[in-house]
Amino acid sequence: MPLYQNQNLIIYNSLSKKKEVFTPIEEGFVGMYVCGPTVYSNVHLGNVRTFMSFDMIYRYLRHLEYKVRYVRNITDAGHLENDADEGEDRIAKKARLEKIEPMEVVQRYTLDFHEILNNFNNLPPSIEPTATGHIVEQIEVIKKILAEGYAYEVDGSVYFDVLKYNEKHHYGILSGRVIEDAIHNTRTLDGQSDKKNPQDFALWKKAEPVHIMRWPSPWSIGFPGWHLECSTMSTKYLGEQFDIHGGGMDLKFPHHECEIAQSVASNGVSPVNYWMHANMLTLNGMKMAKSTGNNILPAEIYEGTTNKLSKAFAPPVVRFFMLQAHYRSILDFSSEAIEAAEKGYNKLMEALKTVESLETSSTSSFDVKAWQQKCYDAMNDDFNTPILIAQLFEGVKQINLIRDKNTSITKDDLYLLKETIHTFTFDVLGLKNTDNQKGSDKLDGVVEMLIAMRNEARDNKDWMQSDKIRDELLALGIQLKDSTEGTSYIVKN
Repeated sequence: MPLYQNQNLIIYNSLSKKKEVFTPIEEGFVGMYVCGPTVYSNVHLGNVRTFMSFDMIYRYLRHLEYKVRYVRNITDAGHLENDADEGEDRIAKKARLEKIEPMEVVQRYTLDFHEILNNFNNLPPSIEPTATGHIVEQIEVIKKILAEGYAYEVDGSVYFDVLKYNEKHHYGILSGRVIEDAIHNTRTLDGQSDKKNPQDFALWKKAEPVHIMRWPSPWSIGFPGWHLECSTMSTKYLGEQFDIHGGGMDLKFPHHECEIAQSVASNGVSPVNYWMHANMLTLNGMKMAKSTGNNILPAEIYEGTTNKLSKAFAPPVVRFFMLQAHYRSILDFSSEAIEAAEKGYNKLMEALKTVESLETSSTSSFDVKAWQQKCYDAMNDDFNTPILIAQLFEGVKQINLIRDKNTSITKDDLYLLKETIHTFTFDVLGLKNTDNQKGSDKLDGVVEMLIAMRNEARDNKDWMQSDKIRDELLALGIQLKDSTEGTSYIVKN
C-alpha cells in the first residue's frame, strides 16, 4: 500500500482561500506546474526561496509515493519590462546593452539559475520547457481563443478581451479583484494604446523594428504575451486540468489570473485544482531591491562576499533557515537570523552523528511511532516545515537523553528513530551535512598550502603557475575566491 493512502494531506488553496484535503485527479499521480525564472539576470534570493519551497513540496509528495510530474518553465522571451504589454523585452534589452545575442543572455543566466539551485540541493523538475521552444503551440492557443470570441486583433497584435470574458466567467476569481472596480478606477486610454479596454492583455504583440526577438504568425511578425506561455506549456505537459500550480505571491495577479482566463477561454475548463503561492523574503526588515542597495545575491551568502553578513554561510544552513518559516509566511533575512539558524542546524547535524552510536535497551521510554506520526502531521498540514523542525528537535532531545543514559530505547525503536529523522532531514527538507561539503581539516590544510603556493606565484608574477593551481583545483570541484581580505575556497557540488 503506498504511503499516501495512510496520510491525510491538506493544502491551502489560494483559489478557495482555505485548506482542503488533497485529492489528485488521477490516483497515485500528481501533476505540478511552477512558474520558473525570466533568465535575464542572476536569480533573486526571494525567487530561490520560492523554488526551494516547491522543491520541498515536490520532495514530500514523492516521499508519500506519489508519481509526480513536476514542470517548471524557463521564460526566455515575451516578458516585457514592468510586467506590462508595452516596453522592451527584458532579455532583448540585456542583449542590446551588452551587445550580444539574446540567446547568449538566456544561456548565461539559465546556467546560473541551475547552478544556484543545485548548490541549495534543489531537485531538477521532470520537464523544463522554454517559451521560445513552444511558439507554435502558443499560436494555436491564440487561434482557439479568437475562435471562441474572447480575443481580438488590432494592427497585428492580439489582445484578450477581459470584459467579454467576464460576461460569462469571473476574471478575478483567484486574486479576489472585482472587474467593475478596476474599470471604475482606470483612466481611459485616449488613443495611447490599441487595446479596447485597459484591462485587456496581450496574447500576441506585433514587433516594432527595434524588437530583436520575433517570430512569424498569422497576424504579424511578433512575439507571444508573457502570460500565454504558462497556460500553453502547463496544459501541454499536464493536461487541460491538473493538480497543482505554484509560484510566488507576486504572480497571483495578473499572471496567474490571466492564465486561468486563457485556459477557460481556450479549453472551456478551469485548469488547476490547487493554486499554491509562496510568500516574499525581506532583507533586514525591508523589501529587497537592487535600486536601493538592499539586496543580496544567493552566491554571496555562501561565498562570503557581502558586507551584509558577518561571514559566509553554507548552502544547507541557508536552506535550513528558509524552511524554519512556513512557505506562506513572510520571512526576514538578516545576519542575526541566519547565525541563529546555523546554531540550530549544527545541533541537528550533531544529533544525527550521535544517533549512530546509541546503546539500546530492553524497553523504550520514548514513543517513537507517536513522534513519527507528529512529523507526518506537520507536513500533512499544508507542508508546515517549522512544526516539522520543532518535532525533529524533540527527536534531538530524546537522542541526547539516550546518549546520557537518562532514558532508554529498544533496538527496533532506535532503528525507527534513526530512519525517521534521516528521512525528514535529508529526503523531505532536502538538507545536507556540511561536513560532507567543506571537507576535513586535512583537506583545509592541503588547500591552504596550495593557496599559499599560488600567492607566491602571483607575487613572482608567475601567472601561468598561479592559473594552473586555480584551474586544477577547480577541476577537482574546489573553487578559489579572491577578495581584498585574501583567498578562500568552497567545495562545489
